[in-house]
Amino acid sequence: MSPTPIIAPSILSADFSALGAECVKTIDQGADWLHIDIMDGHFVPNLTFGAPVVAKLRPHVDAPVQLDGKGTFDCHMMIAEPKKWVREFQKAGCNLYCFHYEAATDSTAAEDPAERSDRKTDPKELIRFIHEHGMQAGIALKPGTPVDVLWDIMESPEKAEVPDMVLIMTVHPGFGGQKFMASELPKARALRDRYPHLNIEVDGGLGPATIDQAAEAGANVIVAGSAVFGANDPAEVIRNLRAAVEKRRRPD
Repeated sequence: MSPTPIIAPSILSADFSALGAECVKTIDQGADWLHIDIMDGHFVPNLTFGAPVVAKLRPHVDAPVQLDGKGTFDCHMMIAEPKKWVREFQKAGCNLYCFHYEAATDSTAAEDPAERSDRKTDPKELIRFIHEHGMQAGIALKPGTPVDVLWDIMESPEKAEVPDMVLIMTVHPGFGGQKFMASELPKARALRDRYPHLNIEVDGGLGPATIDQAAEAGANVIVAGSAVFGANDPAEVIRNLRAAVEKRRRPD
């Protein structure tokens, strides 16, 4: 079977004045992961959280006891220099470090926020570095980036260079509440056809009105922000998102 459904509410839509309590409540309502949008004001025009916030949230939510387990902190790194921050986010309690392909092909190999380097990094090198620091690695694609840029990475003979998850953005990264872009779903379908056991995440505009399209395309990791945090019954929304994915799981 294709992978199990994973529901990862985006805390960008949570009540920031009580963020720890909001995270606890969301996990108790049935969420599997928490999706944490890290924005630096450079790769995207918005600013959100840094490693200190993640570190403060970690004691509120039990860390996962297994890979992909409940309580995973899924950090979506919308930042210009993703390699620089791997160590800081690992120390803060990140479990899955998901960087953007577009950043990894245009950023330096510096391994610390204070370090400078004239050498460029690349996605495979960055995935290996993330794995060396005990985290799962995800790679994200913005709208407009073709999915076939991933084939060489996904098919690396070195297991340490292969991502654990691919994130397909169904909005332009940087702000919540945007309209769902169904035009990006063929990327998820192509990934599912080639890699039947891969965790495929979709992020942007997901909710009751769009989940069926995403699930049909093969996505199993569902990021939903306002659809969960703005609902009268968030637990019901989480159950419905999960059921839609479960219904469309593919047999081996």
